[in-house]
Amino acid sequence: MKHSMKKLVAAAALTLGAFGALAADPIKIGSVLSVTGPAAFLGDPELKTLQLYVDELNKKGGVLGRQLQLVHYDDGSDANKANGFAKRLLEDDKVDLMVGGTTTGATMSMAPLAEKSGTPFISLAGAVVIVEPVKKFVFKTPHTDRMAAEKVFEDMKKRGLSKVALLSETSGFGQSGKKETEGVAAKYGITLVANETYGPKDTDMSPQLTKIKNTPGVQAVFVFGLGQGPAIVTKNFKQLGMNLPLYQSHGVASDEFLKLAGPAAEGVRLPSPAQLIPGKLAAKDPQKPVVTAYENTYKTAYKQEVSTFGGYAYDGLMLAVDAIKRAGSTDKAKVRDAIEATKGFVGTSGTYNMSASDHMGLDLSAFRLLEVKGGDWTIVQ
Repeated sequence: MKHSMKKLVAAAALTLGAFGALAADPIKIGSVLSVTGPAAFLGDPELKTLQLYVDELNKKGGVLGRQLQLVHYDDGSDANKANGFAKRLLEDDKVDLMVGGTTTGATMSMAPLAEKSGTPFISLAGAVVIVEPVKKFVFKTPHTDRMAAEKVFEDMKKRGLSKVALLSETSGFGQSGKKETEGVAAKYGITLVANETYGPKDTDMSPQLTKIKNTPGVQAVFVFGLGQGPAIVTKNFKQLGMNLPLYQSHGVASDEFLKLAGPAAEGVRLPSPAQLIPGKLAAKDPQKPVVTAYENTYKTAYKQEVSTFGGYAYDGLMLAVDAIKRAGSTDKAKVRDAIEATKGFVGTSGTYNMSASDHMGLDLSAFRLLEVKGGDWTIVQ
């Protein structure tokens, strides 16, 4: 009897030891972000957010009893480098899933690798091309450029503006924004009477704006870009004394834009996620607790203002964690299925309802239209 008890105890110890080894096995989350280079103001808060919340989750015991491990690389805002790093994440680091891809260019260079390896990939970039056509393993958290154009045109229509000049950046985000803006203009009765572009590293857009200023009948200007470019456009616009409504895309939905553009930003309108304005949301708004908690946690940790871009990373990580919990495993196919089945998930960017035909899951109501007044954001009612 004693002998068989000893055997049982030894077997139990072995089993527990095996479980212990399994439990110690971390869930690996891979990320390629633009922490340096022209898109750093997007990638820097994204990385800080992922690091912050991976630590927070680990302090609470991790996910499925396992710790999370963030494996990240900086592509320096270079889409070609993103491809190489994604390969490394998948082949060498053997990550369970990927959250990242700061820019559209980086995301599109990573997507085929995610698809080929069957690894869930939640992108933090804007262009509609990321999720249309649907790619089996690729999802995204930000609103699309098409939605941004629609939100802007909705407002222009209300204001009786129909003859519009478009000024877009020649980056992946700007090019896609240009295409989507051109595609939806007619639906809102908008005619693009001028259509100019600028390079992401250009430091003066006065020539393009002068052309727009001299275009007969132009009633408003819509700028599609990210980083410093749109702020330079805003300053040039003011310098040229252009007295027209000026709209930007969600590519500049951050306090950084207010700092860069300064007083010239007064009156600028743009679509934005709720993350920019936690304090201005109605008490009953379902996003208010989420965006307020994110703002408080981030500010406490980094002594910095939050941005919508960090919010995209928060949403990406939390959607992944939620899916892993529902799948009850890190099996890639099961996690993919769980992400696609996400319903009613309230994030910083809106309420996500994914489906087999929609790998973003946000509608136009997830955007708030904001106007800069007195150097601060206000909600356009």
